[in-house]
Amino acid sequence: MPLTGKQKKYLKSLAHPLLPVVQLGKDGLSTQAVAAADIELARHELIKVKIGNNSGLEKKAAATALTMATASHLVQVIGKIVILYRENPKREKEKRIRLPKA
Repeated sequence: MPLTGKQKKYLKSLAHPLLPVVQLGKDGLSTQAVAAADIELARHELIKVKIGNNSGLEKKAAATALTMATASHLVQVIGKIVILYRENPKREKEKRIRLPKA
């Protein structure tokens, strides 16, 4: 189910203070980068991914590919930063991100 505008706005506000936990470098969108993003999404639910200048990737295409590879939602692409969200029902209840209702 796609995120609503209200939910994206809420997630953007939560992501603002976060630092990128995954960086895409000269190897581009490698299996290691996808695996790292997948692990971090399971751990945090909301992550930032930085697309390096030497990655040779077009940011929108890289964001879409990473979203599909990790089965996550694309929240925002701003500059060379991609914000991704994926709910983790196995995470402790008090640590889960609660999205506002549509």
